[in-house]
Amino acid sequence: MSQDSSDSLLEVENLQVHFPVKEGVFSRAKRFCKAVDDVSFSIKPGETLGLVGESGCGKSTLGKAICRLLKPTSGKIRFEGDNIEALKKSELRPFRRDMQIIFQDPAESLNGRHTVGEILEEPFVIQKIGNSQQRKDKIKSLLDKVGLPRSSIEKYPFEFSGGQRQRIGIARAISLEPKLIVCDEPVSALDVSVQSQILNLMMDLQKEMNISYLFIAHDLSVVRVISDRIAVMYLGKFVELAEGDELFQNPLHEYTKALISAIPVPRPGFKKERIILRGDVPSPIDPPPGCYFARRSPIEVSEDVASQPGEYKEVNSGHWVEVHPATVRDYDRYS
Repeated sequence: MSQDSSDSLLEVENLQVHFPVKEGVFSRAKRFCKAVDDVSFSIKPGETLGLVGESGCGKSTLGKAICRLLKPTSGKIRFEGDNIEALKKSELRPFRRDMQIIFQDPAESLNGRHTVGEILEEPFVIQKIGNSQQRKDKIKSLLDKVGLPRSSIEKYPFEFSGGQRQRIGIARAISLEPKLIVCDEPVSALDVSVQSQILNLMMDLQKEMNISYLFIAHDLSVVRVISDRIAVMYLGKFVELAEGDELFQNPLHEYTKALISAIPVPRPGFKKERIILRGDVPSPIDPPPGCYFARRSPIEVSEDVASQPGEYKEVNSGHWVEVHPATVRDYDRYS
């Protein structure tokens, strides 16, 4: 599979992240958990790519592999044209300035023994940027950008609310003025009213600093607000990718349709038709043969057809989908 990546900031090609499952007396790896299995996409400067899917589908693993917090099993990761998938830790340091991550739980991702000032100063110390006074001035500027008082410098994370702690996490992520930030469900642990504030802050920072986001979430309604394009992930694979409006107005994959049907509608008395999938998500350790989704699809097919793999292809301009008799209606039109 190929996508137009001539002007891309990030290019991911056939990425795989497999974890060994050790069994037996000698703890030998006889099987593998295929958390990410042959994923390809690209992100342009200043663009937000939303990534959605059920819990356990490999979204967070993909994000951590891109930032090289996890080492990929195979595949290519190109950042501004440079291959980074095989770099050693010491070789990755220059790229850390341009690639950052915002974690889901700010209470766990912030060191409770450090003050906010120490937390925000650490990236500058590691990268050997500025002297003590210059770093303090930069920290005050960061607090201004994320809407926190400068007096926060002397406080500890436990003294803040969940939304304020996430603002500290965002300040840390933008401290080195990165070009790409992986947002690993940054608002899922927050109240709905606080979610909108954080999303607005992230969009304002994106416009101001021209940051690209990989925005990971399981809530399609949240992803729709912030994303330019949206990718749908199922059991380690991308099953659909399109522009945000295109995905919502013309979803092709049955899994995407099921996710969209689950979005609540804030209209009393309105009854929305839900698409209920059959069975449970298969295990990534022992996935079924052929199409992973076929046995859960509302489109019933024989076992022989289900055992045939689908083809991930571009069916319309910029609209990619896994084409299989069990995943798309009007299969003959797209095959």
